[in-house]
Amino acid sequence: MTYSTLKKDSLAFSLLGAAQAVALVRDGAALPQALTQIFAHAAAPAPTRGAIQDIAYRTMRGVGRAETLLNNLASRPPEPTLLHCLLCVALCLLADVDDPAYENFTVVNQAVTAVDSDPQMAHAKGMVNAVLRRFLREREALLASAVKTPLGMWNYPVWWIDRLKAAYPQQWQTILTAGNAAPPLTLRVNRRKTSVADYLQTLARHDIAARQIGVDAIRLDNSLPVAQIPGFEDGLSSVQDAGAQLAAPLLDLHDGMRVLDACAAPGGKTGHILEIANVDLTALDNNPKRLQRITQNLQRLQLQAKLLQGDASTGSAGGGWWNGEQFDRILADVPCTASGIVRRHPDIRWLRRKTDTEQLATLSAKILDNLWQMVRPDGKLLLVTCSVWPQESENQAATFAARNPNARRLPAPGQLLPTADTGHDHDGLFYALLQKC
Repeated sequence: MTYSTLKKDSLAFSLLGAAQAVALVRDGAALPQALTQIFAHAAAPAPTRGAIQDIAYRTMRGVGRAETLLNNLASRPPEPTLLHCLLCVALCLLADVDDPAYENFTVVNQAVTAVDSDPQMAHAKGMVNAVLRRFLREREALLASAVKTPLGMWNYPVWWIDRLKAAYPQQWQTILTAGNAAPPLTLRVNRRKTSVADYLQTLARHDIAARQIGVDAIRLDNSLPVAQIPGFEDGLSSVQDAGAQLAAPLLDLHDGMRVLDACAAPGGKTGHILEIANVDLTALDNNPKRLQRITQNLQRLQLQAKLLQGDASTGSAGGGWWNGEQFDRILADVPCTASGIVRRHPDIRWLRRKTDTEQLATLSAKILDNLWQMVRPDGKLLLVTCSVWPQESENQAATFAARNPNARRLPAPGQLLPTADTGHDHDGLFYALLQKC
């Protein structure tokens, strides 16, 4: 991609960067990793990185509709891929009539400028100008036509929509709508350092509006970079969805317990466990880079745990990472499709395939069976997924209990469907609490 001819504080630069990120997602990259690659290559200032990220995330939430519109506006698919993605980025911005990020004429003008800056796309400058201006002239009719298709209406793959209809015939539209909403910034207040009431007062003194939505959960009315959140660097709070904050309390922790946080990265639940009780905590993950993130989080919170690199589906006594000593509590936040957190990771819907659910459910079952031997008698294992697919959640818990007669299910929330209500806001998660009899 050619950046040198564009000013780094221009919208054209940001449009081009976002289009490149979208192109990388089309090739199979997760959006955060795609953005990291773009930022490293472009060497853009912080405000521009913020704009690129915002536009890319907006596009991921609306790219289904943009693709539908582009099919109706262009006689053939634009080439190269970057040109196609740039048009989708621009159409997503222009189609957002409820929350426009930029003036229409600015988007058109800067999209044309971005195309003209790249030798591989410059030939299409006139086409881009014509397509975008035609969309603005016929926007109402084109949008009305686009939303007649499932892809244009909901901005999800059709198989995803059909699967939700089958699993949740009464709630599927609400689930899709919640997944398309921009997520709030939810904080977990560190009860070791302050209280929710005191922290709300701290935020108010800095003119940051927020409200309590959980025992330790605070939702900011407007998102902010964490560097601007009072006390964040000192460990007074952490970013964590309100639904995810249910995990640590469900473990029924007491001082002195031996606790395993399996599949622990990036460490949000790890930190919460240590904020609740003085336990002997082992945090396990099979990725050394992800273990580094746990280390960074714990250092900021001034908390300590034993970090191990290992595979939660293996590791028997006398071999592997487990020394044979059983745990009082195990948190098993098992691998899943992450279908319940698409509002935070809108690229997931485009990266997943139908077969992923079965493959990940099989892996998670193997992990659960392996971890169960590590739970002491009367100990508890908490199964957590950030999925809304029954195969990964309720069915997983039920089949595990059937395989293990000594597993007794205790009261737990079960399936939480995603909700974007201002007073009751959380992602889609599943909880099953199992005690070894």
